[in-house]
Amino acid sequence: MTTESPRDYIPLLLDLRARLSERSCFLLGPRQTGKSTLIRQTLPDAIVFDLLFPSDFLDLSSDPMTIAHAVDTTDASDQCIVVIDEIQRLPSLLNVVYHLIETRSVRFLLTGSSTRKLRRGGVNLLGVRARTLHLQPLVRRELGNEFNLSRALHHGTLPFI
Repeated sequence: MTTESPRDYIPLLLDLRARLSERSCFLLGPRQTGKSTLIRQTLPDAIVFDLLFPSDFLDLSSDPMTIAHAVDTTDASDQCIVVIDEIQRLPSLLNVVYHLIETRSVRFLLTGSSTRKLRRGGVNLLGVRARTLHLQPLVRRELGNEFNLSRALHHGTLPFI
């Protein structure tokens, strides 16, 4: 996850909490578009598993039901949001995600750079149980007064630029 200060955060038009109130979601976008930052800013109460973090990866790869145990220890497990960042690193978790969506109505936000690796592995992409959202570069409305057409045309509007 990136370590920018809160004042560097640009609020996005995408309302994750509203989207997750309807159903679970895949949030896809190129690296460094701000997926992890968006999650930290808009879902501070979510249970987060970051598969780039070695202990999370090892815990979930050795016991995928770690997710269910984390949900069980939450006070409001029926309104629980679980984030799995970089889901393409451990696609077999999607079977546990499917089970928890069906049996406990847990809402999941699954992030990654694309579904290509997931599809290649022939895993369960959750069908209609999860919608796919794409995090694109910043748009003029998000940048407000900071928008510069010349800079946008020359360098693009990815957050890290």
